[in-house]
Amino acid sequence: MPCKVLVRHFPGTWAPRDAALEQMDNGDWGYMMTDPVTLNVGGHLYTTSLTTLTRYPDSMLGAMFGGDFPTARDPQGNYFIDRDGPLFRYVLNFLRTSELTLPLDFKEFDLLRKEADFYQIEPLIQCLNDPKPLYPMDTFEEVVELSSTRKLSKYSNPVAVIITQLTITTKVHSLLEGISNYFTKWNKHMMDTRDCQVSFTFGPCDYHQEVSLRVHLMEYITKQGFTIRNTRVHHMSERANENTVEHNWTFCRLARKTDD
Repeated sequence: MPCKVLVRHFPGTWAPRDAALEQMDNGDWGYMMTDPVTLNVGGHLYTTSLTTLTRYPDSMLGAMFGGDFPTARDPQGNYFIDRDGPLFRYVLNFLRTSELTLPLDFKEFDLLRKEADFYQIEPLIQCLNDPKPLYPMDTFEEVVELSSTRKLSKYSNPVAVIITQLTITTKVHSLLEGISNYFTKWNKHMMDTRDCQVSFTFGPCDYHQEVSLRVHLMEYITKQGFTIRNTRVHHMSERANENTVEHNWTFCRLARKTDD
């Protein structure tokens, strides 16, 4: 039989509006903490129980809904907390399960740490500061490298592009197949299709086509769930009359391991 958690109520002390008043065995009156409570967190509404909100009595929420901390209400009568509304879902789920579960593509760790610090939920703070990976052990990172190499003439004024090579390198074969299938407009420029690489080469009159293809490729890669991890620029001088400039973009996404 589930245990009923009761809050002692003394004359003149605060008690949750949504709690049910019930007489305890010793004759005192208490408030049951199983009735639903609606919170407005930064404009986002959440409904939970007082038992969940007071799971950690030393936290800000524990103090707030234990009567030791002042509360505010919105015009509809919901408890109001002026914090990050979307991130509160992870805080609330942690209160419910004592486990931190995040999406594979979650990136707002610093913001979530600030929320955990604000609510003073010590186990959540420790979990976020734990050096062990937050993601399941059956995940790994897929990487895509996109490079644009331009050879420039030193004697042109302004400097002219002699040749440009655009290369995509990745072990994600489905991505390479997609590029080969969906970017047929640039097939005449496709010079190399190795196992883990696709390259396009453009002559001096095709510079704007290379830029157009690069923009479309970056959009295509990000739509497959990849995000840019970093960018690099490298300047090289191969010949007396040429400069070579190489731009690199690294894209990453998390994926789950599959049994062979």
